[in-house]
Amino acid sequence: MNKMQWLLYGAYGYTGELIARQAVKDGLKPVLAGRNQEKTAQLAGQLGLSHVVFSIADLADNNDLLKSYDLVLNCAGPFSQTAEVFLDACINAGCHYFDITGEIAVFEAAAERHQQGVLNKVILCPGVGFDVIPTDCMAAMLKQAMPDATHLSLGFDSRSGFSPGTAKTSVEALPEGGRVREDGLIKKVPLAYKTRRIDFGGGQKLAMTIPWGDVATAYYSTEIPNIEVYIPGSPKLIKRMKRMNWVRPVLGWSWVQNLIKNRIEKTVQGPDEQAREKHTTYVWGEVTNPAGERIQKRLQVANGYQLTVDGSLYVVNAVLTQPELLPGYQTPSGLLGADLIYQLPGTEDIILNQ
Repeated sequence: MNKMQWLLYGAYGYTGELIARQAVKDGLKPVLAGRNQEKTAQLAGQLGLSHVVFSIADLADNNDLLKSYDLVLNCAGPFSQTAEVFLDACINAGCHYFDITGEIAVFEAAAERHQQGVLNKVILCPGVGFDVIPTDCMAAMLKQAMPDATHLSLGFDSRSGFSPGTAKTSVEALPEGGRVREDGLIKKVPLAYKTRRIDFGGGQKLAMTIPWGDVATAYYSTEIPNIEVYIPGSPKLIKRMKRMNWVRPVLGWSWVQNLIKNRIEKTVQGPDEQAREKHTTYVWGEVTNPAGERIQKRLQVANGYQLTVDGSLYVVNAVLTQPELLPGYQTPSGLLGADLIYQLPGTEDIILNQ
């Protein structure tokens, strides 16, 4: 049993609570944290764990709040409102930073702080959940298979529902439109910018591009300059997304955002245990090189929320027990290798019948 102290922030949220409960089953003892005294204390009492209470504003004013910890796992989204404060506070406190985001801006913010992390011997590794462990490992494996690849496409097919935090993050992203990487640079594009038919592992489906975190992270993992990420979408949904491009500025108005998020708070609960066990996920990737050669790979992995629980705790435990890991900004595959995904329950290769 390691004696290093780590903090789980946002512990009473949907995913945070799943992680907290599994951590205890695994013999880990995080200190639970959040901004709500009653919810944090109640969960800590149920699990027999210590807890602290502070807000992001408190942390911005007082980095000493993290001085007692070796590592932070931030589960409080939307991460656009929490990650950068945590990144700076962790660097100043000499505390490793991890979260479960899929937000491109957060990955870029962490990458910009790489040298600070190195100087302070701090690992900065956002995205240690479903966002982006399986797709990041897929990208790294495809790069190994085709070292001269110039184009990378990734995607996943998941029928799991959203948690409140994930739904809010998606709402925040809508006004910003889509993202792809072209010639090494992240490019703003319309929603549903490109479509194509893809067999993710369960048969051919129409799919559309989305602004997934790998547009940022896969570049750092592979140095492939052109990156797109796809999910399945019905013709009706894709048309709706394309029409939404005309009203995206309105969706960014604060009162519209607040209205939608308040509705999410009241109506979205996240998938229950039965749903998480039932709905596994297909992950797909493709690389091409200047000669026009192509390699595809497919994986089946656990439900996204279960993978986030298993993946984040695996990474936390690895860091707590392996002090030789390199500091600075890291992607999951860069930190622990492309085969990280095979260490998680439910992962298996898919071989299509030709």
